[in-house]
Amino acid sequence: MRKIDPTNGGVAAMAGRFVISKDEQGGFRFALVANNGQTLAVGEGYPTKMACVNGIETVRRNAPEAEIDDRTQAEG
Repeated sequence: MRKIDPTNGGVAAMAGRFVISKDEQGGFRFALVANNGQTLAVGEGYPTKMACVNGIETVRRNAPEAEIDDRTQAEG
C-alpha cells in the first residue's frame, strides 16, 4: 500500500504492517514488517492478544516523534 505523505513534500511513503504471532510460551508478539518483508522491529511478549494490540497502538502513537538515543558513542 502506498500513501502520500504531505509532510514529506508529497513523496509516496511505503506503509508497513504489524504481524501478530504466538510465541513459544503461548503469549503474543508483534513484528513491524516492511513491504519488502524485512522485519524492522519486534515487540516484547504479551500475555494476551489485546495487550499485544495495545502495544502496537502505543508504538503507533509514539514512533512519529521518537528521538534517536545513540548509546554507541565512545565516552570521553
